[in-house]
Amino acid sequence: MGLAGRLPGVGLFWLMFLPAWVWPAQAPARELLAVGAQFERVFDYQASGNYVGLGAELVRIMAVRTGNTVRFRMVPWARAQAMLAQGRADILIGPYKAPERFASMAFSEQPFYQDQIVFYTRQHPGLIWDGDYATLKNRRLVMLNGWAYGTDLERARSTLQVSVANSVESGLKMLVHNHVDLFVSNRRNTEPVIARLGLERQVRILPRVLETQNGYFAFPRSPEFDRLRLQFDQELTTLVDSGELKRLGRRFDVTTP
Repeated sequence: MGLAGRLPGVGLFWLMFLPAWVWPAQAPARELLAVGAQFERVFDYQASGNYVGLGAELVRIMAVRTGNTVRFRMVPWARAQAMLAQGRADILIGPYKAPERFASMAFSEQPFYQDQIVFYTRQHPGLIWDGDYATLKNRRLVMLNGWAYGTDLERARSTLQVSVANSVESGLKMLVHNHVDLFVSNRRNTEPVIARLGLERQVRILPRVLETQNGYFAFPRSPEFDRLRLQFDQELTTLVDSGELKRLGRRFDVTTP
């Protein structure tokens, strides 16, 4: 039975004048702040001032469907994570799950893209790797600040000679200038930069994949953000079930789960 049927003599016209407490509570629409770092084809900033990529497109779609608006901000990855942890941003675009992140981030229920983590090396150092991190103890590695690389590499990290770079471009330059022997990154982020820098003949990928990582949206781990996260989970599930996520993945040339 509808509300009018439960209130004798009250027509639909008069329902407009009922007090607000009669209606289900609605979260007020607001402008959301989505942050992230430069993630090729997931979160990119164009010279025109537009933010593009699979992650940006999904946030726009889900913001509209939940009755909100959104603005984007691109900052270094460590800062983006700190902004989310401090509640100064509503959404973080693209983090992988990692144990140290669970205390400050609430992840979306489903991932929206997938990456292969690999080693890059120079074209002719004769380096072969069989998957045993112990064989790399005399090799110099560069990793990216704030990135998560998976359980096995993180467990071995303390036994390795590790330098830190703040960008894929910096990591590649350290490699080609012989400051390190290996650069650890994902293929999606790295291969466009290799092409942009003209390094195709100077670097190569070691054949073994270190890890396949799923990328998620994350929200501050605070009860006041639970409703937003659950709304986004619902809309992302709809996009997955309808095949729209796959279609958008093909459009942006990003692997989806």
